[in-house]
Amino acid sequence: MSQAQALIPPQPRAKALRACLLCSLIQTPADFRRNGCPNCEEILQMRGAQDRVQSCTTTHFDGVMAVVDPETSWVARWQRISKYVRGMYAVRVKGRIPEDVEAELESRNIKYRPRDQSDMD
Repeated sequence: MSQAQALIPPQPRAKALRACLLCSLIQTPADFRRNGCPNCEEILQMRGAQDRVQSCTTTHFDGVMAVVDPETSWVARWQRISKYVRGMYAVRVKGRIPEDVEAELESRNIKYRPRDQSDMD
């Protein structure tokens, strides 16, 4: 096996990855359950909650980008993730956050922007 092949997760594992519907961070379901989302945990509260992981993440996403230095990355600014942690992010995420999460964001005066690029300006 070449070094490049060793870095690419096997197909079954790749299909098990999920993207956060709020910030588009990609992790395994076990990582979301164990640690929550490092960007959105205060709002989404996924740590230890399997049902919350299922409703606040999705397997339906397009493109993957590695963000090493979010504060200086033009791609991170373009994707509106420059204030988030470094990691793997989906370019486009299909789906919407649950209504209770959207209401929580609204109560905090935070504008929800779906990650499917339908609200890009």
